[in-house]
Amino acid sequence: MRNSTKMILLAAFAAVFCGLYLFQGLNGSYDYALPRRGIKVLAMAITGIAIAYSTVVFQTITHNRILTPSIMGLDSLYLLLQTVIIFFLGSGHIVVLNTKVNFVISLVVMIGFALLLYKFLFRTGKQPIYFLLLVGIILGTLLGSITTFMQVLIDPNEFMRVQDKMFASFNNVSGDLVWFALIIVLVTMIYGWRMVRDLDVLSLGRDNAINLGVPYDKVVKRMLVISAILIASSTALVGPITFFGLIVANLSYQFFKTYKHTVLITGAGLMSLVALIGGQWIVERVFTFSTTLSVIVNFVGGIYFIYLLLRESRSA
Repeated sequence: MRNSTKMILLAAFAAVFCGLYLFQGLNGSYDYALPRRGIKVLAMAITGIAIAYSTVVFQTITHNRILTPSIMGLDSLYLLLQTVIIFFLGSGHIVVLNTKVNFVISLVVMIGFALLLYKFLFRTGKQPIYFLLLVGIILGTLLGSITTFMQVLIDPNEFMRVQDKMFASFNNVSGDLVWFALIIVLVTMIYGWRMVRDLDVLSLGRDNAINLGVPYDKVVKRMLVISAILIASSTALVGPITFFGLIVANLSYQFFKTYKHTVLITGAGLMSLVALIGGQWIVERVFTFSTTLSVIVNFVGGIYFIYLLLRESRSA
């Protein structure tokens, strides 16, 4: 089967699930329910495509199909930030109650953290990418430990608000935030798409890319910033989904079997639409909100991550 045919099939599945989620069970309440469902579908599309795009780019840069951008500690920073806000200001503060203010603060802090980290580590221009990953793992572990420590000390009633931020949710997404996040993600992806063909060469390795005329260090730095902005936007919008990028990116590699990142990124984006919209439809219609989509994604993603680790160890 050609890749174009596979792409059409994925797009058809995404359209079917989108139609089911939007129109099933409306019972004539188009003015009330349809706009709200549309906002949720748009939020899922923004989140899924942003995570898929950033994960494929990040794995190409690191030459590792097990790593995801969350390894840089952005998810841990988001949880720490929400915990700190509620710990010191309380759940009744405007920063907690006003989703717009919370979104902007979270986005600025996460992007600023990533930019400072990259600037510090790349200031000499000689730090290898794996050194950056090692620092990211250490910082993520440190931030996670601080978050856990503060959550132990926090008031149990306040902890309920923190717990709401620990898992991604599409049920209470603000329409204004969705449009704001859409602009950020679109601008970032359009800017990064100009360098997507350089990723085809980067996948050959640093030396080969330089020999073929690609400014390796410049492209890597820009792509890292793009990945950080996309992950920060999706996390600030709905919350962290740890293993989702790992699933859709690796499924795209297996399904399309090509080196062209235009195909891999597009395929991963369509798979993310099928997974998120279809998964949310199952959560609402089959499980009747007895669980959340992020719990299912993290459970399946954790199993898939273990499978990838075992497969890599066997091949090694």
